[in-house]
Amino acid sequence: MYNQMKYVIEKQSKTTAYLQLYRQLRKDITDSVYKFGEKLPSKRLLADETGVSVITVQHAYEILCDEGYIESKERSGYFVTYRKDEFLPTAESAVELPVWPHAVDDEEFPLSVFAKTMRNVISKYGEKLLIKAPNSGILELRQAIKTYLLRSKGILVDAEQIIIGSGAEYLYGLIVQFFGREKHYAIEDPSYEQIRSVYRANGASIDLLKLGNDGILTSELRRTQAEILHVTPFRSFPSGVTASASKRREYIEWARTRDGIIIEDDFDSEFTVSTKHEDTIFSLEPTRSVIYFNTFTKTVAPSMRVGYMVLPCDLVKPFSERMGFYSCTVPTFEQYVLAELLTSGNFERHINRVRRRRRNAEKQGRSLA
Repeated sequence: MYNQMKYVIEKQSKTTAYLQLYRQLRKDITDSVYKFGEKLPSKRLLADETGVSVITVQHAYEILCDEGYIESKERSGYFVTYRKDEFLPTAESAVELPVWPHAVDDEEFPLSVFAKTMRNVISKYGEKLLIKAPNSGILELRQAIKTYLLRSKGILVDAEQIIIGSGAEYLYGLIVQFFGREKHYAIEDPSYEQIRSVYRANGASIDLLKLGNDGILTSELRRTQAEILHVTPFRSFPSGVTASASKRREYIEWARTRDGIIIEDDFDSEFTVSTKHEDTIFSLEPTRSVIYFNTFTKTVAPSMRVGYMVLPCDLVKPFSERMGFYSCTVPTFEQYVLAELLTSGNFERHINRVRRRRRNAEKQGRSLA
């Protein structure tokens, strides 16, 4: 089954070798070249045939493990856990999930950098800061978010697909107004209480879908009559559950078969300890059925009540026609500050610092165990 020299590492590519190998392996897994339960080539064999180090291969395999495509079995190797078109596990049931509390992160954004950026913005833009922002948000911020999403998460969109608003809760409300309160909505159980509260405050009926170890149970997805599914694929609060690669594609299949919409809430993914971000559901289906949400509340400061949503291409025009009259709820000054943080690289430097600290702390914890 395994063809010699199947994988090729381009030495001149700007993409690192381990990411090149990861992407090629992931494609073969999702294309069923390697089927569920099958063993992958050994690290040494793959290293010899691609001309890279064993460490490079291991790095690629670790990312695939983190994302739920494969698992490592001690002294046996790596085996495929991704299922294609097999979305009903043989023994799936609700489990008692750990609950992790909200905690104030002691790795806050540096105040000195934030203050300097604010001064630079005042000097750079002057009276332009007094001008009312476009309804979707200033172009500079939407362009900066567009560039950041492509660089950090592999999400390719146009600025017109991005809507700026004063936090996720406000944007949830826009979603209910756009699709209508007569629609049936579904959320994870357990989930962040604010999600349930906002939908109910807007008059929407919601269905609670029980979580398992890797996301919403398949039986729950089949049971619900919901047309709109709100999920938090990465570290759902308060359970800490991260949806596997198979489950993320199952969500997409759920939306496809019933002409539904997925609200992807990605509030906690920036500070992952993985060396590569997991695939967002939006990046797997960017055209029609997924609306992506994120905020700067956790990454910059709790007082920075700024969120954004990314609409799929097919919803940009309908959303503009129905909801485009709403004024942007974020002050122009704050939008320029965030745009400057993103374009200067200060935002990503902070993200990378926190991720390195957490990664080192996790390694130290494993060494002490």
